[in-house]
This record gives sequence, structure tokens and C-alpha cells, in this order.
Amino acid sequence: MSLKDIIKGRVQAFDAAARPWAQRSRLNAFAYEFLLFGLKQAWACLFGGAMVFLLITSHFLWPHDAALSRYDVLVLAAVALQALFLATKLERWDEALVILIFHVVGTAMEVFKTAHGSWIYPEASLLRIGGVPLFSGFMYAAIGSYIARAWRLFEIRFENYPPLWGPWLLAVLSYINFFSHHYMPDLRWGLFAFSVVLFGRASFQFTPDLKPRRMPMLLGFALVALFIWFAENVGTFTATWVYPDQADHWRLVSPAKLGSWYLLMMLSFVLVTVVHRPEPVDRR
Repeated sequence: MSLKDIIKGRVQAFDAAARPWAQRSRLNAFAYEFLLFGLKQAWACLFGGAMVFLLITSHFLWPHDAALSRYDVLVLAAVALQALFLATKLERWDEALVILIFHVVGTAMEVFKTAHGSWIYPEASLLRIGGVPLFSGFMYAAIGSYIARAWRLFEIRFENYPPLWGPWLLAVLSYINFFSHHYMPDLRWGLFAFSVVLFGRASFQFTPDLKPRRMPMLLGFALVALFIWFAENVGTFTATWVYPDQADHWRLVSPAKLGSWYLLMMLSFVLVTVVHRPEPVDRR
């Protein structure tokens, strides 16, 4: 029996034990649904949460004079995590391929951005490209992993989803703007407006427990960007990467970065649609 089957069996046993309590009242039902929502979110964040945990523990526990650098340990740990996910069928191979693509495009952007001084990785390492340690791509991959896993766990369906070319165009233009704004006007406000045109009427249906719930897509995108910003603050607090205004002492990452993560997350989302095609809400 695979680890995935063992976990599934334990989840079913937990639900069988807790369901009678949840059915006693509306308050109990709401509390149980909220608990399941949190547990599913935590399970969807498994890869990203593990990476954040590694950032924290390696910052405080990894010896500075160790033969293997902290960054290289993070690379090896991330590869081991991805291999474990695939071996235990917690992640599908087609999902892993899409996540790998996002890893590559994220790393390419990192190489460009660090060369232009947008941020730095202050520690030495062997496994790196230019000024970018290779573990950084896994931080981008964690976003794709979360979206793909949440899509399955919450059985996500869509209402008023825009034509497929629209989100792809937005994602490509957003990615280009991350490079071009160093030489040309920054188009992010136009891209924000384009995202509102595309997704302003769109919503998605998700199922924490038995009853489907609904959320506007723009709100969902904003919430994901917010939690990525939280994780980025962990990254800078642990000095894993440092922005120019954090050179003297740590401070919160500028909230303006929320816009950057919102647009970059669009790229991750549309890449995931390659393996999880947006399906409409079942009206039956």
C-alpha cells in the first residue's frame, strides 16, 4: 500500500469519527468545515511549507563553517522533497513537469534580477547560476505545486472563465514586463487592469467539505499573492535573500511587492491549466 493510500485511509477514518459530531448543529458543521478547509490548505501547501521550514531551520541551525553550504543543502533537500512527492504519488508526473517549467522561468528571472541588483543572495554556494543558488527556483515551483494540489483537493470549478488565450496573454506580458521595465516604462498598472477585464466577472467553486463554496477569482489571486508575500518576509528575515533596503537591518518587504507576486502568480496559474483544464461549474 502506498503512502498516499495510507493517508487517504486515515483521513476517511477521521471523517467517519468526526462526522456525527459535525451533524449535531449548524455551528458544529461550520466549525468542521472550517477545520477541513484549513487542513486541505495545509496539505496543498506541503511543498511550500516544507521549503519555508527549511529556510528557518537552516538559518538558525546550519553551521556557517560546514563543508556544505546552507544554500547547497537547500538545493539537495528540495530535490529530495520533489522525489518523495513523486515516489509516494502525492504529486503527479504531469504536474511535476509544469512545476519544472516554472522553476526554469523563475530561475531565469532570478539571474536577470540579481544581475541588475534587485536583490542578492549573500551566502556562498557551489550549486548556482551566476548570483543565484539553484534552490531559488524551487521557491517558484512551490507556488505551482500549491495551485495544482489545491485544484485537486478542493475540486475547483469555474464560472465565467475567460477565453483560454486571455490568461496566457496576461501571463506572458507580465513575465516580459519583469525584464523590460528596467529599460522601458513599467506596464504593471495596465496589466492589473487587463486582469480585471479578464477575471472581473469570473469566480471559482471550491469544496472544503460537502457543500461547494464560491469566491471571486480576483480575490483568490490576491489572497495567494498575500501569503506568498508572507513567505517572502520569512525568506528575507532568515537572510536567505536580501533587498537593497534591507542591507543594514531587516525590515518588512515592501507591500508594493504584492503586485509583483500577483502578476507572477498568474504565470504559475496558467501553467497549471496545462494539466488541470478549467472546467465549468456543474449546474445539474
